[in-house]
Parts: sequence; structure tokens; C-alpha cells
Amino acid sequence: MHRKSRLDERIAACSDIVKIADMSEKDMRISATVPDLLPLSEIFGNGNPIHLEIGCGKGGFVAETAKLNPDINYIAVEKISNVLVEALERAKAEKLTNVYFINCAAEVLPKYLSEGSVSRIYLNFSNPLPKEGYKKQRLTHPKFLDMYRQLLKDGGEIIQKTDDRDFYLFSLESYRSCGYEIFDVREDLTADPVEGDVRTEHEKMFISRGKNIYRIAAVKK
Repeated sequence: MHRKSRLDERIAACSDIVKIADMSEKDMRISATVPDLLPLSEIFGNGNPIHLEIGCGKGGFVAETAKLNPDINYIAVEKISNVLVEALERAKAEKLTNVYFINCAAEVLPKYLSEGSVSRIYLNFSNPLPKEGYKKQRLTHPKFLDMYRQLLKDGGEIIQKTDDRDFYLFSLESYRSCGYEIFDVREDLTADPVEGDVRTEHEKMFISRGKNIYRIAAVKK
């Protein structure tokens, strides 16, 4: 992907709605233990529930979902600045007051979000990383699910969508092994939709190709 024109300048113009990760510590395991917690009540100006999307891409899902749910605050995470800039500019253009962004990798989220601060996590079409050697990097690997447990309130939910059946099956097993309760499963979301669910850019593409969309909803017990 070519670096976008005036990327740093464009991101700086959106500085009021984004936290840029501190990259001074290259070891993410260490960085995650050094708090730089976001003052969420100051950012949003209220105490509404927080929903977190990990891997927001160009921001289509979070923008449309935020407009449908003005009484929920959304934090959207994207580690690739070249992609994130489009989400930032969309949120600014549409004057979304209940969306904030973090430019960081998922591994360091505990640095920025306090324990029990999140009511729901969205994992939309995360990279399935099918090779066995990469499975610890999958966003539903137990190491991530343990981190999400720290961020989630009691009764907090994870909503996952994927077009990859093997990743779907891997994720089901991971949720169960980590003590989450699975309360809803859809193996063809197009034929069996969920009210209020917003389709992502990738989801629309996969549907146009005739692919099944798998959805899992799990709760922290």
C-alpha cells in the first residue's frame, strides 16, 4: 500500500479524536503495562457505555453503528495509519461525537483502557492467519481473550464476524476454553440476519462473492 499523500498532516488535523500509540517501547508486552489511560468521561463528555472495535479499517462499520446508537460511545482501534486516516476523516466530516480512535496494535490496549471499562468488543473480519505458526497472533487466541476479559465489564460481550470457516471454528473453541459463554451463533448471517447489525466494507465484498458470513456472540461470565 502506497503511503497516502500528506498522511501526517491529515492525521494531525484529526488530533482531537485520536490517540496515537507511544512507540518508544518496542516490546508491546512491556508497553502494555505502562498506563496511559484515556480519560473517557472527558473525551465523550458523558458516562455512556463504551463499545470497542478492534481493527476498524476505513471506519464504515463504526461510523454507521455510532449513528444508529447515539447513547453508546465507540472506540475504534486501527494500527495502520494509512488506513486509519480515512476513518478519522469520515468521522470528522460526519461530525460524529460518540466515536474516538486509537492508533495502536491490539496487544497494547490495556495501556489505554482501564479494567472493566468496555461493555462490548467487535471483531469484524480479523485476519484469520491460517498458518499454524501464526495462531498466537489471531485476535481470538486465548492470549487475546484473556486480555479482553480484563477490559470487559462483567456480562460484557464479544461480537465476532468472519468469512473464514476455519477461523470461526478456532474461535468457537477458544471462547469455550477461556470460559466465555456463547449465546448466539449464525453460520449464514446473510440468510439469518441480526437486527441492527451493520455490514462492513469487507462483509459486502465477501457477500458479493457468495461467501458465508459467520457470526459469534459470546459473553464474559
